[in-house]
Amino acid sequence: MAANGPGYPNQNDLLNLGDDDDRSAYSSGQPPPVSDERMLHDYDYETTGAGRISTSHDDFVGSAQPHPATRGLPGGPGVEVTTPGGGAAVMPPFSDPGRNYSQTSGLNNYQRYSDMDNDTYSEAGAYYAAGGNIDEDNVPGLPLNQRSQHRSRNSILSMGGGIAGRVKNALGMAPEYSEMDLPLTEQRVQRAESGTTIPDQPAQPRKTPGSKFKFGLPGRSKPDPSTLGPRIIHLNNPPANAVNKYVDNHVSTTKYNAATFLPKFLFEQFSKYANLFFLFTAILQQIPNISPTNRYTTIVPLGIVLLVSAGKEIIEDNRRRSQDRQLNKSPAKVLRGTRFEDVSWIDVQVGDIIRVQSEESFPADIVLLASSEPEGLCYIETANLDGETNLKIKQAIPETCEYVSSAELARLGGRIRSEQPNSSLYTYEATLTMQSGGGEKELPLAPDQLLLRGATLRNTPWIHGAVVFTGHETKLMRNATGTPIKRTNVERRVNTQILMLVGVLIVLSVISSVGDLVVRLRVGGKLFYLGYTDNFSAASLFFSDLFTYWILYSNLVPISLFVTVEIIKYYQAFLIGSDLDIYYPETDTPSNCRTSSLVEELGQVEYIFSDKTGTLTCNMMEFRQASIGGLQYSEDVPEDRRVSSEEDIGSGIFDFKALDQHRTTDRMGNGERIKLFLQLLSTCHTVIPETNAEKPGVIRYQAASPDEGALVDGAVLLGYKFIARKPKLVTIVSDGVESSYELLAVCEFNSTRKRMSCIYRCPDGKIRCFCKGADTVILERLGIRDDIVEKTLLHLEEYAAEGLRTLCLASREVPEAEYREWYQVFNTAATTVSGNRSEELDKAAELIEHDFTLLGATAIEDKLQDGVPDTIHTLQTAGIKVWVLTGDRQETAINIGMSCKLISEDMTLLIVNEENAEGTRQNIQKKLDAIRSQHAGNVEVETLALVIDGKSLTFALEKDMEKLFLDLAVMCKAVICCRVSPLQKALVVKLVKRHLKAILLAIGDGANDVSMIQAAHIGIGISGVEGLQAARSADVSIAQFRFLRKLLLVHGSWSYQRISKVILYFYYKNTALFITQFWFSFQNAFSGQVIYESWTLSFFNVVFTAMPPFVLGIFDQFVNARLLDRYPQLYQLSQKGIFFRTHNFWSWVGNGFYHSILLYAFGELFYLYDGVRSNGQTKGHWVWGTSLYTAALITVLGKAALITNIWTKYTVIAIPGSLVVWFVFLPVYAIVAPMLNFSTEYTNILPVLLTDPTFWLMAVVLPALCLIRDFAWKYAKRMYYPQSYHHVQEIQKYNIQDYRPRMEQFQKAIRKVRQVQRMRKQRGYAFSQTDESQARVLQAYDTTRERGRYGEMASSRR
Repeated sequence: MAANGPGYPNQNDLLNLGDDDDRSAYSSGQPPPVSDERMLHDYDYETTGAGRISTSHDDFVGSAQPHPATRGLPGGPGVEVTTPGGGAAVMPPFSDPGRNYSQTSGLNNYQRYSDMDNDTYSEAGAYYAAGGNIDEDNVPGLPLNQRSQHRSRNSILSMGGGIAGRVKNALGMAPEYSEMDLPLTEQRVQRAESGTTIPDQPAQPRKTPGSKFKFGLPGRSKPDPSTLGPRIIHLNNPPANAVNKYVDNHVSTTKYNAATFLPKFLFEQFSKYANLFFLFTAILQQIPNISPTNRYTTIVPLGIVLLVSAGKEIIEDNRRRSQDRQLNKSPAKVLRGTRFEDVSWIDVQVGDIIRVQSEESFPADIVLLASSEPEGLCYIETANLDGETNLKIKQAIPETCEYVSSAELARLGGRIRSEQPNSSLYTYEATLTMQSGGGEKELPLAPDQLLLRGATLRNTPWIHGAVVFTGHETKLMRNATGTPIKRTNVERRVNTQILMLVGVLIVLSVISSVGDLVVRLRVGGKLFYLGYTDNFSAASLFFSDLFTYWILYSNLVPISLFVTVEIIKYYQAFLIGSDLDIYYPETDTPSNCRTSSLVEELGQVEYIFSDKTGTLTCNMMEFRQASIGGLQYSEDVPEDRRVSSEEDIGSGIFDFKALDQHRTTDRMGNGERIKLFLQLLSTCHTVIPETNAEKPGVIRYQAASPDEGALVDGAVLLGYKFIARKPKLVTIVSDGVESSYELLAVCEFNSTRKRMSCIYRCPDGKIRCFCKGADTVILERLGIRDDIVEKTLLHLEEYAAEGLRTLCLASREVPEAEYREWYQVFNTAATTVSGNRSEELDKAAELIEHDFTLLGATAIEDKLQDGVPDTIHTLQTAGIKVWVLTGDRQETAINIGMSCKLISEDMTLLIVNEENAEGTRQNIQKKLDAIRSQHAGNVEVETLALVIDGKSLTFALEKDMEKLFLDLAVMCKAVICCRVSPLQKALVVKLVKRHLKAILLAIGDGANDVSMIQAAHIGIGISGVEGLQAARSADVSIAQFRFLRKLLLVHGSWSYQRISKVILYFYYKNTALFITQFWFSFQNAFSGQVIYESWTLSFFNVVFTAMPPFVLGIFDQFVNARLLDRYPQLYQLSQKGIFFRTHNFWSWVGNGFYHSILLYAFGELFYLYDGVRSNGQTKGHWVWGTSLYTAALITVLGKAALITNIWTKYTVIAIPGSLVVWFVFLPVYAIVAPMLNFSTEYTNILPVLLTDPTFWLMAVVLPALCLIRDFAWKYAKRMYYPQSYHHVQEIQKYNIQDYRPRMEQFQKAIRKVRQVQRMRKQRGYAFSQTDESQARVLQAYDTTRERGRYGEMASSRR
C-alpha cells in the first residue's frame, strides 16, 4: 500500500488493497498541492484553451499583451528592460513568460468564473476548453436549450427558463442552485506529455443571452472588477484614490437588505404551496355569490401568518447585522498626517497606510511595507484562511523595509499598480512605483508581500502596510459565499403533503358539485325554498359550485400550521441557546441558533464534515514524553507505570525529575546521551528567541511551527534554555552555564526529506551533525541497529497509539576533514543557479546524514478539545458518519484521527495518495473491487477508514471519477481528506449532497470553513480562536465540538419528533372538524349550507386549538435528555424519519376522517328531527352546529392529551385551558355579536343551548366514542408491537438502572494489542514543519542586538 515507508514491506494491507509500489504514504507537504483556481478547471484536463482572469493581468511584468494605457511606461509590459550597460536585463523569476502557472494573463489560461455543478462536459472545443471565449450565439449547432450550466455566473437566464427561472436564480433558489458563488478560476495547462502549445485567442465580446441579467433595477449593476484594467492605488493621497470609488471596508453576512427583503421574503413564503393555496382561496372569497363564508376569513389570517414570519426573519437577520456591525467597528490604526490614529475597520480605505500589531487580525488585504523584524520579515497565521497552523513568513521588499517610523511613512509617495480583486489566495502580482534618484523606479510585488484579511499577525510586534483591497473585494470575501436560503427536508415533505390535501379537497369539491347538479336536475323543483330555477347552465353551475366548495372545504389545509411551526422553531432555537450544558463559561459563550428554521434537521444528520484545526484540536502543542537511550520519561506518569526499582525497569516510565538526575549523575549509563538529546532539542530548530526589556529574563519564542515551539519549550522544561541567536551562533544555558554552538550549515526540512539537520561546532570543539525527523527516514540512516533502537520503536508505537506526534532524534560526530570536504559540495549546491538547487542540496545533505546514533524520540500532544473522542465515538454509535476535511499533512491528520477515536485500532486504512488522475482511478478501483469481492463471497468485511490527500482528491472530484470515489467513501466508517483547500471542502460536501439523499452537517471554526458550512444542509460554526467568521456564517454556533453531542442527540431528536407530531396533529384536527361539513352536504342537498358559524370556524385553529400544538412542539419529550445521551442508537429513529413518513400522514388524515364521520353521524342521532323541545319547537340548526362544534373541539383536545408524553404546567394550561377559553368565549360572543350585528347566527341560542341536556351529553359521549379506538391502538402498539423508544420510556418511568456487563479490562487489552499491530504496519509518524526557507530566517536574526527606537530589529547582515 502507498502507506509503507521506504524499506518496509507491504504488510498492512489486510484487504489486499495495496498498490504495487512502495512509495511513502504521505503527501509532499508542499503548500496545498493545488490552488482553488487550478482545481476548478481539473474537470476538463484533456484540452486547454485561452481565456483571461481579467484584463488587468495584461498589465504586469512578463505579460505578452500590454494594455494600451500602460504601453511604454517605464518598467511596464512590453518595454524592454535594459541594464546600465545597455544589455538586456535578466527578468526576475516571477515574470518568466514560460512558466506554467501564474496570474499573468499572457498565458491566456483563465476562465473568469466556473460552475462546479456543470452536467455537460464536451470534448475538444468545449466551452471551458476555450477559456470561456465562445460566442454561443454564433456556434452552429450549439444546443442552447439543453440543461447546461457552463456559462458565466452572471448568466441567470442560462440556469432557469422564463420569468420563474429568472426570479428563482435572482433569489438564489434555482433547482440546481449552487450554494457557492464560485470564485475566479484558472484553466489547467495542458499536460506536458502532449507536447502541444497553448494558442493565443483574443477575448471577444460575449453575446450569450441573459449574460448581463442581474436582480434589481435595470442599468444599475456594477461591472465585475476583474473585467477592468489595473488598479492604480496612490500612497498617502486619499483624494486621488477617492476618484476611483473603491468599495468601503464593510462586510455583510445578512440574508436581506432593505431593497431585497420584500421580493425575497415573498418569494420564499409563496414557494410554500399552502400560502399559494390560501392566496387563491382569499381571491375567490372576494367574488360575489361564490363564497359561502365571510370574505375576510382567509385573507386576514394569511396576512397575520405572513407578518409573523416576516417578523421572525427580520429579528434573525438583525442579529446577523449586529454581529457584522461589531466586526466592522473593530479598531484599526491608520496613518493620518504624521501619526497613527484609531479608526474603525469600516473606515479603512484603499491606499491607507495602516499599522497592525502582534496578535491582531488584518482588517483588509494589505501590501507589507515594513515590520519590526530584520529585513521586513513577519510571521502570519493563516489558519483562518486555509486551516494551516504553521506560521507563514512574509517579507517586505528591501526598498520599503526601512520605513519604520510614522514620519518616514508620511513622506512616502508613489503608487501601486495592482491586479484587480480575485479569489486566488496564493497568487498576487503588482508593482510599486517610487521616486528614486530624480526619476521613478518600478518595483515588483509578489505574494510574499501580501497580507490577507482573515490572517493574524504572530510573533511580530508590528507591521506597516498599504491597503490594496477592502471589504467584499478582499480575497477572503471573494472566497466567501452569500447566505443561502436553506429549506429543510420536513418543509419539502410538508409541501408535498399540502398538495395531497389539496388533491383530497378537489375530490371532495368535485363530488359535492356533481351532487348539486344531480339534485337540481332530479328534485330541484321540489326545493322551492332554495330558489332554484329551471334554466341554468350545467357547466357554469359546476364551476361555480366547485369554487364554492373549494372555499367551504379550504380549512382542510391548516392556515395556521406554518406560522405555528415557525414560532415553535424559534422557541426551540431559544431553548438551545439557553441550555447551560452547551454554554462555555471560560469564554462566556452560549450556543447561538442563528437560523431557527433548521432545528429539526439537527435530528436527521447522517454525515458530519468537520475541520480539524481549532474544531477537533485546540491548536496547542505540549511536550509530553521522551524516550532516551531506551528509557521512557514523562511529565505525568500513571501510577501503574511508575518505576519503583531501577533494577527492574520493565515497561516503567521515569518522570522528568529522574531524567535530570540521570543526566547529572549518569546513574543509568544514559547521561551523555541525555545531554546530546537536550543539546539537539535546544539548537536544531529555526525558533527565534524574543526578549522584552520590561521583563528581563522572560523569553518568548517565535516559532514558525507549533511543533518546534513545543520542542524548544520541552528543552527549557528539562534544563536547556535557548537564549540567543546570531546568524552563525546559537547560545543556550544549562545548569547556569552559557554555551555557544557555532552553526556551520543547515540542511533544511522539506516534505521529501522529512528531516532537518544542523551541523554545529560544539563547545568541546567537536563538529556534530544533529538530525531530527520522522522515524522512517532516521532509522534508515543509523550506523547500528541495537537493542536501544528496538526499545525506542516500541515506545514510538505506544506514543502513536495514544495519538501523540512523534519525532526521532539522532546525531553523529563529523571529522574535521570530512566536514571540510563535504562543505565544498554543499556550498556548490547552495550556489547552483540551474533551477534544481533544492535537489542538489538534498543530494549534498545525503552525503553527511549517515551512520547516525539514535538518541531517542519525542512525543508531542496536539491537544484535543475536551470530550472530542467521546463525542465522535458516540456520534458514530448513533449512526452518523464523520468525515474530517483538513489542510494539515496526512500523517498529522491520521494521528489526530487515532487520538480522537475517529479511526480505531480495528479499522483497515485505505490510503489514496497519487500524483495523477490515472493512478488515482486505478487505486480507487482496486480497493472497490477488493471490497466488493469480499461482499460477494460473504466474507466478513473489516471496518474501513479512507484517507485521501488533496492532490488525489482533485482528480477524484472530476466528473468521470466522483461516483467511484463516493462509492468507496460511503463504504468506510470514517473518511479523512488532507491538504484540502477551502473550495475542495465545499466540493466534497456538495458531491455527497448531490448523490445521496442524506442530511449533511458541516462544522468548522475558520474562514476557510465558510464555504463548506454554507454548502451543507446545516452549518455549525465554532466560536473559537480562529475568529468568528465561521460562527457568523453558520446556522448554529457553539463554543466546543463536544457540544455537538447534545445538540444532535438531544435537541435534534426532540425538535424532529416535536415538529413531526405538531404537523400531523394539525392535519388530524382540521380533518376531524371540517370533513363533517362534507358529510353534511349529502343532507343539505349540496346547497353549500354550513354547519358552523363562520367566525367560530375561523377561530378553531387560531384560538381554540392554538395552544396544544405549542406545548407539544416546545415542551414535549418522548425520552428525557439523559437517556437520549445514554442510548445514542435512539437517534436513528429521527435520522431515518420514523416519526414523519408518508404512512404517518395518511394514518393521521384517515383517523381525522374516521372521527369526523363518527362525530357527524352520532351528532345527527343526538339531534334527530332537529331536536324537538318540550314546548313543541325545534332547537334549530345553530344549536345542533354549536353542540357538534363543542364535541369536535373536546375530541381534538382529548387527542392532544393522548399523544402528550410529558405533562407540565404549560400542558395543563394549554389543553384543559383551551376548553375553558371556548366556554368563556361562547356566551360572550353569542350575546355581543348579534347586538353589534356582526354575526346574527347566534341570536337567542344561548338559553336553549346551555339548558339542553343533549348538548352536555354530546360533549361527554361523542369524544369518548371517538377516542376509545385511539386509546386501544396506543395500548396494543406499546404492549405488543413496541418500538425501541417505548422500552426506553419504561426505563425512564421506573428509573431502571442501566446494567450492561462489560469486560473492560479484557477489551482494553485487546485494543492495546490491535493498536500495536496497527502501528507496526502503518509506519510514518507526524513531523510538522514549514517548507519555507529556514536559512533566510536564521541568517537575518541577531537577537543579541537591542531593538531600535520604534521597536524595529536591524538585520544581522549589516
